[in-house]
Amino acid sequence: MGNKNISMAVIRRLPKYYRYLADLLSKDIQRISSKELSDIIGFTASQIRQDLNNFGGFGQQGYGYNVEALHREIGKILGLDKKYNAILVGAGNLGQALTNYSGFKNAGFDIKAVFDANPKIIGLKLRDYEIMDSDKLEEYIVEHNVDIAILCIPKNGAQDVADKIVNAGVKGIWNFAPIDLEVPNHVIVESVNLTESLFTLSYLMKEDNEI
Repeated sequence: MGNKNISMAVIRRLPKYYRYLADLLSKDIQRISSKELSDIIGFTASQIRQDLNNFGGFGQQGYGYNVEALHREIGKILGLDKKYNAILVGAGNLGQALTNYSGFKNAGFDIKAVFDANPKIIGLKLRDYEIMDSDKLEEYIVEHNVDIAILCIPKNGAQDVADKIVNAGVKGIWNFAPIDLEVPNHVIVESVNLTESLFTLSYLMKEDNEI
């Protein structure tokens, strides 16, 4: 289905729906109304119906939503019915933490290899991975059909690494480097700026204290 006209605000709410529906399934809840979903998630029932109607709508009048079916369909919308080969670049503290998180593989995002430019740690073991030399990035991406690169590297050099992995065929970048990467239109970048998120928290706490 073509969902090019769906707003980013709606798209960014979908993972939250998916997470809460998974929690309902774990409690063996089979159906739920938009009002009940509203009470759990915090969005209005009207907002939930509008969001889901963007993709065809999945509820039935007088019945509500089938939790398992809705969870499955949102998973498909998010592309979670596919498997993705990923690599991680930057084996520092953040990179190590992400590598140790088993939830990615469970969701279909399989980190195949870890790379770093620091000669002192190349060849060392990180969990089940031997840290590889970043000079071998492009060769590995081509040979192993890598879909996604996770960048946990400093600002300096991040654009150069992005250029290399894009040229090698990566279509998606999960970027933790504190820089806005420039990539071709066919490459998707999702940036996670931890400092900006912390600054937002600081602002909201400041505003709350001033009320």
